[in-house]
Amino acid sequence: MSGRLAGKVAAVTGVGSGQGREAALRFAAEGAAVHGCDVDASGAEETATLVAATGGTMTVAGSVDLTDEAAVAEWIDGIGSVRGRIDVLYANAGRARFAPVPDIAIDDWRFVMTNELDLVFLPVRAAWNHLRESGNASIILVGSTAGVSGSMSNSRLAHTASKGAVIAMTRQLAAEGAPHHIRANCVSPGMIRTPQSESTLLNADHPMNTIASAIPLGRLGTSADVVNYAVFLASDESSYVTGTNLMVDGGWSAVLPH
Repeated sequence: MSGRLAGKVAAVTGVGSGQGREAALRFAAEGAAVHGCDVDASGAEETATLVAATGGTMTVAGSVDLTDEAAVAEWIDGIGSVRGRIDVLYANAGRARFAPVPDIAIDDWRFVMTNELDLVFLPVRAAWNHLRESGNASIILVGSTAGVSGSMSNSRLAHTASKGAVIAMTRQLAAEGAPHHIRANCVSPGMIRTPQSESTLLNADHPMNTIASAIPLGRLGTSADVVNYAVFLASDESSYVTGTNLMVDGGWSAVLPH
């Protein structure tokens, strides 16, 4: 299959729905051999079925707990043993909890750090040597506007801390990866309409449900908006790009609110 990612081996986390599903579909359509995982095994299988229906190549490992060191290593090493290398690691998966500062339970704080930092760190570490085998590898992390600014309408200290850390990790991975021809970049979405956001931040009783009116481009983002940039970062078109963090937010973080 020809395309911008033709011949590349891509590992994508969180493919069961939303941005991860979109990435799997787009990467496969561009010619990559996609290996995906998700704790939602049925969702991951559904994504694989959708990829196959379009003629793409995708292998899924359902019910992979990305916070389990051994499970992550088994999944990643399995890809490496079959393919001989990994060209793209898209660490898309993540889960958060929100609460005002005085109401943050330590268990909720640790949940966010585990599910937004550990499940980025563990796949990256496990894939590192397989990425070195590529000779032209790309790590793509997912930050957030929360990692660069505070919010008056969303109580999200833990999420802000974790996404700020992901952005910082990107720069260090770029530094340590450069001698091995491993690039690392971050895409930081603003408000994206996904099943997860619709059930939380875009819910009718949440103060952020009218956020579209404060976004300069006047609309919420889509999974495709985010994955468009991820495709670029996964491709050889971005071979001179590393250590960056691009805001995909319709201008939200660039201007003062109305």
